[in-house]
Amino acid sequence: MAAAATPIELLAAHGADGFPHLLAARERTEAELAELRSRLAGLERDEDVAVVLFGSWGRRELTEHSDDDWLLLVDGPRREHTAPGLDALRERLGGGAREPGEAGIFGGTAFGDDLVDHIGLDEDDNRNLTQRMLLMLESVPILGEDAYRSCWTRVLDRYLAEEREARRPPRFFLNDVIRYWRTIAVDFAGKQRDSDEKWGLRNAKLRTSRKVLFAGGLVPIVRCHSLPREQVRPFLIDQLSRPATDRLADAFLATGLQDAGVRCLSAYDRWLGLLGDAEVRAELASLDRRSARRSETFVDVRRLAADLQNGLLALLFETQLAPAVREYAIF
Repeated sequence: MAAAATPIELLAAHGADGFPHLLAARERTEAELAELRSRLAGLERDEDVAVVLFGSWGRRELTEHSDDDWLLLVDGPRREHTAPGLDALRERLGGGAREPGEAGIFGGTAFGDDLVDHIGLDEDDNRNLTQRMLLMLESVPILGEDAYRSCWTRVLDRYLAEEREARRPPRFFLNDVIRYWRTIAVDFAGKQRDSDEKWGLRNAKLRTSRKVLFAGGLVPIVRCHSLPREQVRPFLIDQLSRPATDRLADAFLATGLQDAGVRCLSAYDRWLGLLGDAEVRAELASLDRRSARRSETFVDVRRLAADLQNGLLALLFETQLAPAVREYAIF
């Protein structure tokens, strides 16, 4: 029996060109996930330990140049020793694995109790917030799926435990997703102040991939405004288990905004195609603020980013989602 079409495939049927780069990246991601899972098979593992990939892996948007942003996730309190240990994991992930990004968020251990118990206040530092948000919004396990799912669900249930009113978005979760998006934007400005290195590439990602990360969390949460309380949890589990572009495609289809959805995700599809081009990526990485506007490539990326944003704004403010967005996402 053929697998049911995904929302991105259903939306693609409404356009002339489909989403070739997105769909090719999904195929590539699934193939490489299978290879990594095979590589880790048989590795000694504690029952509460998972190995999780983030970023383009979690969005199912892998390109040849993507980082391998991974964490060893422990579904429990902090402890000194785990199986596998970091050294054993790095060794098993070797043989062509790309290094995690340079921010220091990945390539180490995260503890579920910190992610669940330290939401807000002083102990919820940038690292903890980032690891929790990316766990919820763009992650995929390659070892220890039960431990991963348990930790993921614990975080979701911590957010939902604060909800007392029916038929409104879960505000605790919504506020944290918005806080994370604003943190990304503020941190971008902080990095820009310190260095212009890779400014063009970081700016392009902020306008595109990071925006899809945010919208992929914001939109499903806002859609909960029409649901009775008992349906919110299963709805969010279903939605957030999908790649972010599927969540957005599903919302465009559900609100009858197919044409805007095609324009929006076609722009993102073309961005993904550019990102997978080594020469384009190198050019963007070489640009600083002064040189970027003289780059035809950067100008093209900004145009695609504007098309992406216009589609997302239409979804949020020109559909039945608009009243909930105005009431809950601003104040």
